[in-house]
Amino acid sequence: MILDAALVVLAVAAVVATVRVVVGPTDADRVLAVDLGFVVLLAALAVLALRLGAPALLDLVLVGTLVGFLATVALARLAARGPG
Repeated sequence: MILDAALVVLAVAAVVATVRVVVGPTDADRVLAVDLGFVVLLAALAVLALRLGAPALLDLVLVGTLVGFLATVALARLAARGPG
């Protein structure tokens, strides 16, 4: 029951992140929204791992967090560099 409620909250957060990606208004807002969407996806996978009793999904979450961190650092460096 609580895990189902957590999945609903995460779904709402994913919708909010998607709206921010579409609306913008700046590229930094879009990058931040994509990062939020990725974190929400990983959190949903972790909740599903608990709900389904599938510990293999937690390995996927671990790898995803490492990839997400590296992508965030790369996008931050790209945004700091500026156009051109």
